[in-house]
Amino acid sequence: EKVHHHRHLSDIYRIINESSLDEKTKDLSKEIFLKVAEAESKVHQMPLEMVHFHEVGAIDSIIDIVGAAICFRKLNVTKVVSSPLELGSGTVDTAHGKLPVPAPATNEILKGIPVHIGGTDFESTTPTGAAIIATLADDYIDKGHFIMKKTGYGVGHKKSTAPNLLRVHICESIPEEKPG
Repeated sequence: EKVHHHRHLSDIYRIINESSLDEKTKDLSKEIFLKVAEAESKVHQMPLEMVHFHEVGAIDSIIDIVGAAICFRKLNVTKVVSSPLELGSGTVDTAHGKLPVPAPATNEILKGIPVHIGGTDFESTTPTGAAIIATLADDYIDKGHFIMKKTGYGVGHKKSTAPNLLRVHICESIPEEKPG
């Protein structure tokens, strides 16, 4: 019989607090985790302190969330602009069974944020990814004028007909011309 271990938000906060990260990175990491926990709390109709993260998911989420916070802080980002988010389609296997994409927690986190559905045949935005972008993004735009300086890619492991990539650009804004 398999034993499933769970971590509560307080456990994750303790792991982050006991790390050697600087305080601002710890605070940002905890803010992102809180967004996931609040969504799970609402979806499962339970108090925040009762929400638990399944062990493997908690480890993956800690790496993803703390890694994003470290990158954000180390790059001295002044503004985050995101395109509307692709949510994907189909179903996703969760600890609570097979659920439609987007998962309920992802739906909750992304309320009020522009999204696309059906551009991939898998879950393109997880609750963790949704919480990261929902916390960091200052604006969501479909089009814009920027000067690209650097580009980075994150490659997912899910096999699909569509590329499973996260692309991030470091850009400078182009000043708007004022009518003269």
